[in-house]
Amino acid sequence: MLKNNIIAASFIMLSGIGLAGFSSEKHIFTHNAQEPWKAPAWADTLKSPYHEEPLTLAQGEELFTLYCSSCHGEGGYGDGAAGGALGQKPANFHDTLVKAQSDGSLFWKMSNGRGNMPPFQDVFTAEQRWQLVAYIRHLGKQE
Repeated sequence: MLKNNIIAASFIMLSGIGLAGFSSEKHIFTHNAQEPWKAPAWADTLKSPYHEEPLTLAQGEELFTLYCSSCHGEGGYGDGAAGGALGQKPANFHDTLVKAQSDGSLFWKMSNGRGNMPPFQDVFTAEQRWQLVAYIRHLGKQE
């Protein structure tokens, strides 16, 4: 009984210490080493007007190369040069947890940002963000 109480108290204390390190972080685009980043449920109702049409992918790729690949890497594995300098690894778009998210969830996260992931709502139009979602989906299918 005493052993269980000590284990429980240690777990609570270590959890609190671990969470304190993330208390100032609000916007990281990955699930590694912190609470999973969940978009609000209503974001799942957002539907992309784009799919993997060649023009959409070309436009998404251009935006991704200019604005995203420095952190997320050219192939979307979260291995970009700038991403390596961050305290939290950027999202790997090939990861099953990222692939399982709805298009609306990715759109919401891209729009709002978290921690080192900046919000792009005022940088890209909605159309551009949807093109990026389509391109991210395309990257996630590549191996």
